Amino acid sequence: MRLLFHVEQMLQKYDVIVVGGGHAGNEAAAAAANMGCSTLLVTMNMNTIGQMSCNPAIGGIAKGQIVKEIDAMGGYTGIIADKSAIQYKLLNRSKGPAMWSPRSQNDRLRFAEEWRLTLEGIQGLDFWQDMVVGLVVENGKVVGVRTGMGVVIKGTAVILNSGTFLNGLIHLGLKNFGGGRAGDPASTGITKELMDLGFISGRMKTGTPPRVDGRTLDYSKMTVQPGDSKPGKFSYSELSKNLTKQLPCYMTYTNSEVHEVLKSGFDRSPMFNGSIQSVGPRYCPSIEDKLNRFSERDRHQIYVEPEGWNTVEIYVNGFSTSLPEEVQYEGLKLISGFENVKMFRPGYAIEYDYFPPTQLKHTLETKLVENLYFAGQINGTTGYEEAACQGLMAGINAALKCANKEPLILSRDEAYVGVLIDDLITKGTEEPYRMFTSRAEYRILLRQDNADIRLTPLSYNLGLASKDRMDAVENKLSMTKDLITYFKKTSVAPAEINPLLEEKKSAALTQKVKLYSLIKRPHVTLQELASCSGGLSEKLADYGDNVGSIVEQAEVQMKYSGYINKQGEQVEKMHRLEEVKIPIEIDYDKFSALSAESKEKLNQIKPSTLGQASRISGIKPSDVSVLMVYLGR
Repeated sequence: MRLLFHVEQMLQKYDVIVVGGGHAGNEAAAAAANMGCSTLLVTMNMNTIGQMSCNPAIGGIAKGQIVKEIDAMGGYTGIIADKSAIQYKLLNRSKGPAMWSPRSQNDRLRFAEEWRLTLEGIQGLDFWQDMVVGLVVENGKVVGVRTGMGVVIKGTAVILNSGTFLNGLIHLGLKNFGGGRAGDPASTGITKELMDLGFISGRMKTGTPPRVDGRTLDYSKMTVQPGDSKPGKFSYSELSKNLTKQLPCYMTYTNSEVHEVLKSGFDRSPMFNGSIQSVGPRYCPSIEDKLNRFSERDRHQIYVEPEGWNTVEIYVNGFSTSLPEEVQYEGLKLISGFENVKMFRPGYAIEYDYFPPTQLKHTLETKLVENLYFAGQINGTTGYEEAACQGLMAGINAALKCANKEPLILSRDEAYVGVLIDDLITKGTEEPYRMFTSRAEYRILLRQDNADIRLTPLSYNLGLASKDRMDAVENKLSMTKDLITYFKKTSVAPAEINPLLEEKKSAALTQKVKLYSLIKRPHVTLQELASCSGGLSEKLADYGDNVGSIVEQAEVQMKYSGYINKQGEQVEKMHRLEEVKIPIEIDYDKFSALSAESKEKLNQIKPSTLGQASRISGIKPSDVSVLMVYLGR
């Protein structure tokens, strides 16, 4: 008892207690501390802070846009990804700019190390290594946490970022054992407490592939996958630099022999023998799920991804599995280039508890318990990036609430982060949620090139973005406007530009035209125009080191101005619905004109605006009209 007393005296009462040192927890802790809150990060193992439990990569389709937004909002995932990158690619470059998505391959050890060092350098952020097994709730408010060592830590707000650890159960063939990931124990106790408080919980599943010894692979039988010749970076800050050296990845394929070997173990697969009952990620299926769902295909892509600069460990992307280890090994050996493979550790599946996110407000605060926030996989999402952005927003809103300030809620036209949170809160999810560009109806406004313009002013007002960052954005806006004005005012002669147009098989000029009309032609780039026009070339030189981002921003704005303006008009219409607030106390059962399904959904979600109500699955336009009439009265 005396020891317990001293420990509790040693730990002060904190403004914000963050539970979990994964991608969500780290961003939450950093945001809250940087906004001036006394913050405690409680994690089960200080040595695994920021660990990449699965793929050693950051970004990808839509995920890269999220990382850019996290960076613009003052988060750290982009900076840390840049510092630990071993390869960088801008995906979907052949498509329109709304689809361009940055992705980095990362050094797993350096990524975690950078997170640990970054967090330790933040003033006002403390650490405690322990398992949180319960919450302290008084009068409907969370006021602290209880740990496995019996310590009660008091706090004004608590953010739960439990990842796959809540009652985590690992499956490998016919074996299963408790764990949050291989080598780490599961977290127990919290689920029962939350359910006793009235929360609804569910189970989800994810998985990971085997890791192998790169020295035993024959890369000559594979297709090399290099990074970009001119690699970019995630962060807009000067804290990270572009890569000057990169490691290649490789691609190979499974084949019918591999498939037959894997199928021979299906009777011992937890996916097919009933051991796993929960739902896995639709867009990142296991290899056995691929063979079952796409039985007509005779091969599947396998990406061979190095885990770092100074390790031989290889991540076998595309081969996620929970088959018995001997079946995994026999299957791997039949893949081209893997004939002599040695396996470091097998793949496995993991089931864990989550809480349907319709139980949250848009701030990620729970509706049932005040000052309690959920972020990451506890909300049913999958992926480092989806978790990190939720952690950032939970940390920001917990800090704002501690300071008695208005919350920050990003709308669907402001950020992919806003789309993700609105989808979760309004629609819920029954399978691991992954962000895609197709989920964002205003994606041409939410590009990876303008995240700093969209979000840095917000983060600057919060105290997260520095004055230098804000100045850089204002500079970018000014230079972009200046270049667009130059294009609208400057004419070019046929003799000057026709050779380029002929090469592009585009109609030649017969008289002078403005540069602005030429940049709108397909396949004509701004840099190509500069190579023909001496005046434009001199103009670009005026922008110095900023020329790359200015050219990209100005070109996108000019080339796609029609689409951008059209989406802007759509946003204005939606904002009218968003401005119509719905009182939280409305009893929808009293609306005779609403169907039973509509009443049930509206009573469950309790939308805060007419716009949110219109996005609830099952709500019809006629239901919105009924609400509009009532609210008009």
